Amino acid sequence: GLDHVIASHENVNIVVFDTEVYSNTGGQASKATPTGAVAKFAASGKVVKKKDLAQIAMSYGYVYVAQVAMGANANQCLKAFQEAAAYDGPSLVICYAPCINHGIKMPFNQAEQKKAVAAGYWNLFRYNPALIAEGKNPFSLDSKAPSADYVEFIEGETRYSALKRSFPGKAEKLFAIAAENSIEKYNKLAKLVDFYSPEK
Repeated sequence: GLDHVIASHENVNIVVFDTEVYSNTGGQASKATPTGAVAKFAASGKVVKKKDLAQIAMSYGYVYVAQVAMGANANQCLKAFQEAAAYDGPSLVICYAPCINHGIKMPFNQAEQKKAVAAGYWNLFRYNPALIAEGKNPFSLDSKAPSADYVEFIEGETRYSALKRSFPGKAEKLFAIAAENSIEKYNKLAKLVDFYSPEK
């Protein structure tokens, strides 16, 4: 349904609060659940990659897309919402939203977002097609290369630590794959800065 809306080219603003599970029905695994996470219907850890909603939306070329985490960079988050509202066309802002299914209590939500970005678990970026007509780069990678340990970060959340307790061997393998995927994803995003550069 979301894909149909953004493909319509209508001037709509969409906000997605990404909890990485079906939170409204009790925390079931979804296509947004990352590798190695435990959720309902994925009790032994999800084995495939998380769906990349941002890349899907960006592939249209005319959709404003931003990925934000207010606890990691409030200014980037505000800028994304302002740009999305001003953009004449479909806009999609994807917000990282730790929740109770992650084992994160509300008072620690913002701090968890900051940790997620530092570990490369969640990347901050903006894609604004309106900048192309101005001869500017439409893609901005707003988070730095990971500076914290990815596996150490995920092991701090119950959806991952539960897998380590129940299936330690499988957890080690899936966590290593997830860590590699995070590096690969950041490197792809970094290449997009050059790819979209008007000087290329």
